[in-house]
Amino acid sequence: MSERNALCESFLSQTPCATWQRGPLAGDASNRRYERLTGSESQTVVLMDAPPEKGEDVRPFVRIAGYLRAQGLSAPEILAQDCENGFLLLEDLGDDLYARIIEREPALEKELYEAATDALVALHQAPMPELVPYGPRLMAEMAGLAFSKYRAGILGQVDPDLQARFEDQFEDILRETVKGDPVLVQRDYHAENLLWLPDRDGVARVGLLDFQDARAGHPAYDLVSLLQDARRDVPAGIEMQMISRYIAAAGADKSGFRTAYTVLGVQRNLRILGVFARLSLDYGKPHYVDLIPRVWDHFIRGLDHPALAPVAGLLRDSLPVPKPENLEKLRP
Repeated sequence: MSERNALCESFLSQTPCATWQRGPLAGDASNRRYERLTGSESQTVVLMDAPPEKGEDVRPFVRIAGYLRAQGLSAPEILAQDCENGFLLLEDLGDDLYARIIEREPALEKELYEAATDALVALHQAPMPELVPYGPRLMAEMAGLAFSKYRAGILGQVDPDLQARFEDQFEDILRETVKGDPVLVQRDYHAENLLWLPDRDGVARVGLLDFQDARAGHPAYDLVSLLQDARRDVPAGIEMQMISRYIAAAGADKSGFRTAYTVLGVQRNLRILGVFARLSLDYGKPHYVDLIPRVWDHFIRGLDHPALAPVAGLLRDSLPVPKPENLEKLRP
């Protein structure tokens, strides 16, 4: 038995689930691992194994989960924890991910997106916890991953001066357009991280899974994450309807919010281009390359907005189009 397994067994031995049957659950892009534990009467819980030696820290998950639950949202309850060694026992919210539900029952798509949008409205009206800001400089640097990972992976060379010029110009755009009181942004709020819980009421029908990297940011950020999904095509009509739904419910300034939404969409999709290239080249996860064309389409569509004019030409000229021959260069 490995040292990690021994630590896990020791953690579980202190819970009522020590002898429950264990089975793996799908993971994510991190180093976290998940298992479902099933008891004799079909009770289930979820084990999160997040090794600190691989850079994982469960304490933000515990803190944010408690905050979200206090606002009436459906983050999993923490049933047991060993934060030092990176183990959590979580309430099992089930397997009904938005993406799977929509595949099975396409007629529910609009209702699910309405519920997810309403959950954001409710969250953004709640008092803010203390969070690190996701501010213009950091966002510009994260968008720069499109140069240091995506562009460099295809062209085989880095251009630090070009990247620095882009980041400085993009930071100015973000400072000018992404304004207002910050809210909690979960940063990965999309159909593979949301669960449908129809037996609950109101915004509690939306199960939340991935929020440990929450920051203080603009209200449009998670809406972009939801509607410009890297993993599935959200109909343009639903995207437009949900933006309008959010603006009306939150009382947001229509013009300013839509501009911020577009700029943040470009920022987020640039970052994802770099992250997916890095996951493939540095971590041996080439399936992320298959998602890049959709991300590119989101990104390139946003460049038509006048607010992006100062960097639109640079981005179109500098970043290689994800043609099949270019995407092959991103596979290890």
